[in-house]
Amino acid sequence: MASCKTLNRLSLSSLHPTLRTTLSSFSLHTNLSLSNSTLSPLTLSLHRKTFPSRSFASSQTVLSLEAIDDSLSRNDTVEELLTNNKDDVTKLMKMERRSNFSNTEKKWFPYLNKFKCGNDYLNSSEILEALDPYILDLRKERFRNAVRNRSYSVCLVVEGLSDFGNVSAAFRSADALGVQSVHVVSCDSSKRYRENRHVSMGAEKWLDIELWDSIQECFKVLKSRGYCIATTHIGVEAVSIYDMDWSSPTAIVVGNENRGISQEALELSDLHCSIPMKGMVDSFNVSVAAGILMHHAVCDRTSRMGSHGDLTLEESQILLAEFSLRHSNSAISIAHEYAKRKTDSPLSKL
Repeated sequence: MASCKTLNRLSLSSLHPTLRTTLSSFSLHTNLSLSNSTLSPLTLSLHRKTFPSRSFASSQTVLSLEAIDDSLSRNDTVEELLTNNKDDVTKLMKMERRSNFSNTEKKWFPYLNKFKCGNDYLNSSEILEALDPYILDLRKERFRNAVRNRSYSVCLVVEGLSDFGNVSAAFRSADALGVQSVHVVSCDSSKRYRENRHVSMGAEKWLDIELWDSIQECFKVLKSRGYCIATTHIGVEAVSIYDMDWSSPTAIVVGNENRGISQEALELSDLHCSIPMKGMVDSFNVSVAAGILMHHAVCDRTSRMGSHGDLTLEESQILLAEFSLRHSNSAISIAHEYAKRKTDSPLSKL
């Protein structure tokens, strides 16, 4: 079994203190009484730290639900996700993921159109229907814009970075530029990330992050998915990034802050590339280099193809459902209750 572990961010903090603090403001927003005689199902479920799967909700209620979920997840850290939870990250998947890539396909897309709810499955349309009342229109439009500009045709690989501030900055650039897939190879877990978490601005929540124990396993899977692997390296054989065709699937590899790309990665990659330098120094900060590489890739793809985002309509809807499931801590329970109602009333939509 490959050592790849796919992750999305999960709240690791205790729920009670935040819920207690947020409950009073939530009650003011929804104008609900806390007396036993008038306590609504929504307020009762809040005490249980779950939310009912309702087919309607006011904008004020939805706003409060989002505020609660945001406050609960602020203590999540990339450092914890990349070090403490490597054995558990497979449990954090939302939509079901594919295990292989067909040679007949032009590009890699990781998700299947199904989400497991107990013994049943929901497709992307059903997930969007279930969660639609609980997400503000402004937020849904932001999801749509992000998905429209997402692509898996360019992915980022960070090898052996020891500064989690650099990892965070690379994540933030990837999200901002529409690079959905990020691979992390053997980070130094002795370094602390918490002090630098503001650098990522929560970008890790919206990326597909895969963890690897070795560069061989990472490159083997990337090549099986149809990627050309380009390692950043200063040398006479390196190709300028401005001379590359970024319209074909490409994995960009950046290396350790001090040692650079490992010799093993250089030998296993398909080509070496470099950013032309015009000054006295001969290298960029690793997170800056990653940002420049991804930005140029997006610009080159836009110039050649008209846009960087290249998902099909079906893929876009699946990723939109994935984002909706990641949106809040309550999204999963809402989807499960929707699936339960669907099972209990199979003829309700006929």
